[in-house]
Amino acid sequence: SSGIIAEYGSFKLLSIQLHNLTNLREQCFSRMMMTQACQDKITNSRQMVVALNEVYAVKRSDGQWRSAEVIQTRGMLESTQYYVHYTGLNRRLDEWVTPDRIDHIKNGNHVIDSEEQPERKLTRNQKRKHDEINHVQTSYAEMDPTTAALEREHEDFTKIKYCDSIVFGSYEIDTWYFSPYPEEYEKCKRLYICEFCLRYMKYARTYINHKAKCDKKQPAGKEIYRHKTIAMYEVDAKEHKIYCQNLCLLAKLFLDHKTLYFDIEPFIMYVLCEVDKEGSHMVGYFSKERSSPDNHNVACILTLPPYQRKGYGKFLIQFSYELSKRDGQVGTPEKPLSDLGKLSYRSYWAWILLDILKDLQGTVSIKELSNLTSITEDDIISTLQMLNIVKYWKGQHIICVTPKQVEEHLKSENYRKPLLTVQHESLKWAQKAKRGRPSKKQKAND
Repeated sequence: SSGIIAEYGSFKLLSIQLHNLTNLREQCFSRMMMTQACQDKITNSRQMVVALNEVYAVKRSDGQWRSAEVIQTRGMLESTQYYVHYTGLNRRLDEWVTPDRIDHIKNGNHVIDSEEQPERKLTRNQKRKHDEINHVQTSYAEMDPTTAALEREHEDFTKIKYCDSIVFGSYEIDTWYFSPYPEEYEKCKRLYICEFCLRYMKYARTYINHKAKCDKKQPAGKEIYRHKTIAMYEVDAKEHKIYCQNLCLLAKLFLDHKTLYFDIEPFIMYVLCEVDKEGSHMVGYFSKERSSPDNHNVACILTLPPYQRKGYGKFLIQFSYELSKRDGQVGTPEKPLSDLGKLSYRSYWAWILLDILKDLQGTVSIKELSNLTSITEDDIISTLQMLNIVKYWKGQHIICVTPKQVEEHLKSENYRKPLLTVQHESLKWAQKAKRGRPSKKQKAND
């Protein structure tokens, strides 16, 4: 029995040793795999170095891969982000992306680009519509040399957008473009902006404290329009300079070509609001010069992103023309318009002209349409050409359209009656003659 016990003890010891060897083998294998993974990670990180000013395939938020140029970096190691511009698309779509959205194998090839369309000939109107709908940016080659030089200078100055979003009222809004906020605010990823006084802040705590103390419940200036829950305020930049400067900085986050920030005294702002028991919440605005030698009735115009596609853009456009009518002037917006601005204006011009033509008995001239609408003759002609209802004959433009053509155009989603229209009786606004400038008739009487 003692022999059996001794033999059993030896067997047990051998089993323990084999178990320990197995554990040791597993540990060695695990360490080897970890070492290999680390080496692979190091190798991949070396291979995946992203170079500035190079083009890669980048995955957009909609899941599509597009070629994009890497413009800038921020952050370190795991938090690194790259600022990219998608080839051929409007700079509004530029964004900061993480490394996992950059494909080094594709390297900008075999991805969807705006130029990769089926080969077919497009008319000038068709190309313009395609470019506007797909946010295709005008190339320098399509511009005259002076405009191209100015565009390059503007792009260099506003190339990188550091502020990703703003908290504004009950919304957090993704920004579109660079805005020249003071240096200490310029590179904040998120800004907090009071929707009533437009003061901007870096920190959520500061913003919460400000909201508790701010006694403003509407824009600066005076209310000149109120219909149901919609109000318009006229803000004189001479009288409310800080508010108007803050408004311009806010607007630049969503407008590419806006250059007015601080020299604002020659301008008047018209701020559109939705009104509820909490106050008047800014929806959008337009600005205009007090006196424009070029008959510009709009300098800048903006509907904030949360309120777009609700009819406010065309309401602002119609409002600007209503002021021109009461002033006895024809007007046109300052150029260039943004791609979204062009769509809104062309849609409004088409609707207002078609609405007149559908009830027209007899003929009407371009000049008569201009007098009726306060739209310039050039804008009317370009709109009618887009609709293909005007001909140039013997040195003048002749409107050639049938009732059926007008009816077909008005059925189009682009040219339907706007969701919101200005109610003339709700506008409390005086002509220039009643605002301190004597009219010709008054001068004659004097």
